[in-house]
Amino acid sequence: MQKVLIIDFGSQTVQLIAKTVRQHHIYCEIMPHYASFNKIKEYSPSAIIFSGGNNSCYEASSPTIDKAVFDLGVPILGICYGFQLMSHLLGGTVTPSQKGEFGKTEVVLVGKSQLFEGVDDKFDVTMSHFDSVTTLPTEFTLTSSTANCKYASAECLSKKLFGIQFHPEVTSQFGQIILGNFLYKIAGLAGDWSLGEFVKSTVEQIKQRVGNKRVLCAFSGGVDSAVSAMLVHQAVGDNLFCIYVDHGFMRQNETEEVLQIFKQEKGLNLIAVDAKEHFMSKLKGVTEPERKRKIIGEEFIRVFEKEAKKLGNISFLVQGTIYPDVIESGSGSGEVIKTHHNVGGLPSVMDFEGLIEPVRCLFKDEVRSVGLELNIPMQIINRQPFPGPGLAVRIIGELTQEKVDIVRQADHIFRQEMQESKVENVWQYFAVLPDVLSTGVMGDKRTYAHTVALRAVCSVDAMTAEWAHIPYDVLERTSQKITNNIRGVNRVVYDITSKPPATIEWE
Repeated sequence: MQKVLIIDFGSQTVQLIAKTVRQHHIYCEIMPHYASFNKIKEYSPSAIIFSGGNNSCYEASSPTIDKAVFDLGVPILGICYGFQLMSHLLGGTVTPSQKGEFGKTEVVLVGKSQLFEGVDDKFDVTMSHFDSVTTLPTEFTLTSSTANCKYASAECLSKKLFGIQFHPEVTSQFGQIILGNFLYKIAGLAGDWSLGEFVKSTVEQIKQRVGNKRVLCAFSGGVDSAVSAMLVHQAVGDNLFCIYVDHGFMRQNETEEVLQIFKQEKGLNLIAVDAKEHFMSKLKGVTEPERKRKIIGEEFIRVFEKEAKKLGNISFLVQGTIYPDVIESGSGSGEVIKTHHNVGGLPSVMDFEGLIEPVRCLFKDEVRSVGLELNIPMQIINRQPFPGPGLAVRIIGELTQEKVDIVRQADHIFRQEMQESKVENVWQYFAVLPDVLSTGVMGDKRTYAHTVALRAVCSVDAMTAEWAHIPYDVLERTSQKITNNIRGVNRVVYDITSKPPATIEWE
């Protein structure tokens, strides 16, 4: 399979590069800049893309890469910091600019380049840099400039090296065309990767790995775990056992709906485990979000281990880990945003031969598309994302049964109102219980009660999100129903923060 390798130098948009490459029907993965040269070589990429980053490549502590990568003989595209680093390592110079470029900037092409075929001589791009390439390495030629940046792009045809100072992965006039030119015209890739082929190859890989052994799936009923379960089920049939754990932090009616759909429609070996008291006791007194997630991650595994012993001879554990979980949990050059219970929250020792994570390399929208390939019911494919720890990470501070009941009821009211009002194009909406009490007046009496925060966002892949502009009348009705029907709540607020700077969840 032809593959593109994206080297991450700490870019905030590295996942957008990956998504754009996959939209061109080419498989790719992201690898941190500190990966060894041998690991890069073993990946056997057909092309390489260097991401941007927020460092200065000439500083000793800045991210770098083994120069041997330039001798692999595959085309390399450097974006922003990636272009600067390429120039710096190959003998050019990079210096701070007197004037930085941020946001929309006009680029003017110089001469002809395959990279810019089908692009206007002048076009707008997204820039974000203070440093600039001021001297090109030997054999590199200039291909475009801006008013403040002489070398907005350059190339070395003999070594198939290309550099651009701007960000084609960010929505721009010709970004898709430029990346497409690199992938197809320069790297000569076929663009023959598809999610249908992904299903076939993944099922075959699972068959080869598992053989006749028995497998247990951590099953939540969400699209990630459902797709993972169905892929494994195609590979191993009745040797798959799905364990649904009700940890007490599920949404209203969640357990009943999930069990009904999958027991009746999909014929899985589905076992439900009531572990409410166990999880609540383990989380007593815990307030720190990362600790909550890690405790929940470990206790999930312990429950699965216990159930596996009952079943006997279980060799593998299946999880619905997806690529955003991996990225946010710090796999790569970026910061740890939050430890997902199924990535960084896993215990170091588990009673399983190994993990199977069939959709670990996919973004959320890609997982949904695979779900369609597998004929999973639309109500599961379109089910709102719900974190593994559930309502536990929608309650700020210590968990109590009273708080869980409040946020569950508030969440149900909000979701019901959104559905009845037919508000469209919203990725996810839910209620949060901040650790905030405020003064109110109800029935002519003073109250000092909880605040409920409502959160709704628009997104495609969960890596970035915009707050949803919900009609005021919907918010007003939701607020009235929450304060009128839930004892202990006297105030409702609406979160209008996008991601970044916030995350979608509050914890």
